[in-house]
Amino acid sequence: MIENLILPFERQLVAIRRDLHAHPELCFQEHRTAALVAEQLEHLGFEVTTGIAGTGVVGTLRNGSDERAIAIRADMDALPIMETTGVPHCSQTPGVMHACGHDGHTTMLLGLAYYLAGNRNFDGTVHLIFQPAEEDISGALRMIEEGIFDRFPVDAVFGLHNMPGYPVGQILVRPGTITAAVDIVSARIVGVAGHGALPHQAVDPVVAAASAVMALQTAVARNADPLEPTVVTVGAINGGVLATAIPEEVSLKIGVRTTSEASRALMERRIPEIIQQQAASFGCRADVVYGEGYRYPVGVNTPQIAAAVRDIAVGMGQDPRLVELPGPIMFSEDFAYFLQQVPGCYFGIGSGDVKSLHDPGYDFNDAALVPGAAFWARIVETFLPIQ
Repeated sequence: MIENLILPFERQLVAIRRDLHAHPELCFQEHRTAALVAEQLEHLGFEVTTGIAGTGVVGTLRNGSDERAIAIRADMDALPIMETTGVPHCSQTPGVMHACGHDGHTTMLLGLAYYLAGNRNFDGTVHLIFQPAEEDISGALRMIEEGIFDRFPVDAVFGLHNMPGYPVGQILVRPGTITAAVDIVSARIVGVAGHGALPHQAVDPVVAAASAVMALQTAVARNADPLEPTVVTVGAINGGVLATAIPEEVSLKIGVRTTSEASRALMERRIPEIIQQQAASFGCRADVVYGEGYRYPVGVNTPQIAAAVRDIAVGMGQDPRLVELPGPIMFSEDFAYFLQQVPGCYFGIGSGDVKSLHDPGYDFNDAALVPGAAFWARIVETFLPIQ
């Protein structure tokens, strides 16, 4: 089994993962991580390209004469969260931690590099993409803008995410839509400030904002196609400082997740309408900016490639009843930009009984490192077979 060929490196992989966990770096600041990755790849005999999208790294390994090529991507960035795990390898950077397992994703891909360096059972070219800035600003989009697939042309691209709560090594995949699009909306509802004892002399934006928050859910309940999952989350409301005063304005921050471009366009039309109409009904004005900050598209797996990934999982002894997801995962991923450029597949891998992603107590389960690296190896050998 491939796992048996990776197991001799497990102790080293665990050490790398815990080192990365102890030294987390935010979006586009992954300098130490990138240097560690580049050093490991060079030691293993890969062609190494650095500086893509600032801190991105690509390791390339060629074997045989086939012109086919695939890319496998791991994200490297951490989150602005204060870690509470208390583990010996806890973050040494206050307020920053690997709360989403990108330290594990990076190490799994290095585990594949260790395997391929000594077991070149493939014919073609493998590009290992270590991507910065998945969490916020879209390092994937910046890599595309810098021509990553022009510099490293591929026939297919693959990515994964660890999935707490599923058995270690379990593969979760589906054809078609796999991850939701996300759009960030900012709204500013402006009224007239006044004394709390004289509400008739003011125009209260708090009441207007409260009404807008409730009305926004009708965009999902009465406008969205019930067969296309849609989520509207008002994540932040800010306005006023005193219990005895009516503020001049209230701001809202809203996250919108959709699973088709049609639903996405519908929400982009309806959400500003609802906020502005609710504000106007209370005599307020609303300024709405749709798509502020990052906007990740719907992630869509190529059906034939997703089916092949599923077959690999079944062939490795995974339970087929747990492999194919019945619907999309509602979190969003900038890997979707890669899938817009190149055929490919994004999937989940079970990481066992650990805290939820983005929880301050989360720590990647090292038991998933070898299964993850082995699954990557199987993908390489399946999609680039020796003829």
